[in-house]
Amino acid sequence: MILVDTALKARAEQGKPIRVAIVGAGFMCQGLTNMIVNSTPGMRVVAISNRKPQRAVDVFHYSGCDDVALAETQRQLDDAILANRPVATEDGLLLARSPLVDVLVDVTGSVEFGAHVVLEAFKHGKDVVLMNAEIDATVGPILQVYAKKYGVILSACDGDEPGVQMNLYRWVKGLGLTPRVIGNVKGLQDPYRNPTTQKGFAERWQQNPAMVTSFADGTKISCEQSIVANATGFKVRSRGMSRGLEYRGDVMQIGKLYDIDEVRELGGIIDYVVGTPLTKVYVLAEHPDPKQQHYLNLYKMGEGPLYSFFIPYHLVHFEVPNAIARVALFRDSLAPPLAGPVVEVCAVAKRDLKAGEILDDYGMYMTYGEAVNVDEMSREQYLPEGLVEGCKLKRDVKKDAVLTYSDVELPPGRLADRLRAEQYRHFRAENWLEDLLRVPA
Repeated sequence: MILVDTALKARAEQGKPIRVAIVGAGFMCQGLTNMIVNSTPGMRVVAISNRKPQRAVDVFHYSGCDDVALAETQRQLDDAILANRPVATEDGLLLARSPLVDVLVDVTGSVEFGAHVVLEAFKHGKDVVLMNAEIDATVGPILQVYAKKYGVILSACDGDEPGVQMNLYRWVKGLGLTPRVIGNVKGLQDPYRNPTTQKGFAERWQQNPAMVTSFADGTKISCEQSIVANATGFKVRSRGMSRGLEYRGDVMQIGKLYDIDEVRELGGIIDYVVGTPLTKVYVLAEHPDPKQQHYLNLYKMGEGPLYSFFIPYHLVHFEVPNAIARVALFRDSLAPPLAGPVVEVCAVAKRDLKAGEILDDYGMYMTYGEAVNVDEMSREQYLPEGLVEGCKLKRDVKKDAVLTYSDVELPPGRLADRLRAEQYRHFRAENWLEDLLRVPA
């Protein structure tokens, strides 16, 4: 980002770095902290929270930061920041409340806990960057309403797939083309993967097996594509998108997979394929001007009608500082929803489920997520994948069946459930979910 590097250099020269706090000290936090500490002028990681604060200390040490303070109170946290000491704490709400934090980055992957932290950050005038696609896919539109209410920015991040796709989408629109397909590329798709099958891969790369499972079983990509759909108004052709369609041909010819009339009628679609070589994301777009079509053909883009634009990589934490700077310095949000949800992520049984079982979280053994248009999601009252954890099954559910609210008893008192009900009422004038939450289990 050419403007970003210049602006960050100026902040460094002024001695006024953007003060960043990170909630969740996992694999991505480790990479991001190291990136900011050692490669990003004009930015400083002031604090990290984690359920086990020693892990946050370890992340600072990994990045070359010594003399890490441990904080249990707001005073301890703020005093350490003022003393230019990196701070580790168990309490993420301390980061959200601190006047010495400019931008909070949520790297937890938790919907319920993330909702508490994000709203608390808003109340204290803090911008938030999400490395948490699950919360964005589940309650992102209503959180944007709250962000506007408090005059702050809520943003997805550069580097992760939604940000990479939205940057490409905006660039293609800037060329005068009309995007019709926004696609993601996976290396593997198997909805029945679980932390046991993914243990070896996770250990090799020092990652969380549950998170790696959500990559393999399709949940993560469904969340990512729903964020892009909500930011563009694009839909899915059917539940699950192409669900693992293998394509290993030339990305410049990938437009042949799509019916131009169908995608026009839908107003554009989100999708994904498995295996396309040397490609991470793609945007297929058409140009209405025959004169420009002539130039595009000259420039080796083919004859259309769908011209292929693509990016061969996503570098995740390497690019997240760009999103932080765009938010803090330019008030620019990546992938903000246009309004209410267009696509959501429903929960699907990974195996035969039995009445009385308590559902585990996404990326585990019992469910996987699929992207689905909001009209179907609401009409069928599907249970969102982001809210499965802790739900008790009322009846048996067959493998590959979509779970509905009528199949489960919800855990009592969850903020995320209330936010989702508010989201439906606010954007769709539907009260069925609020009514459901009022009924005792």
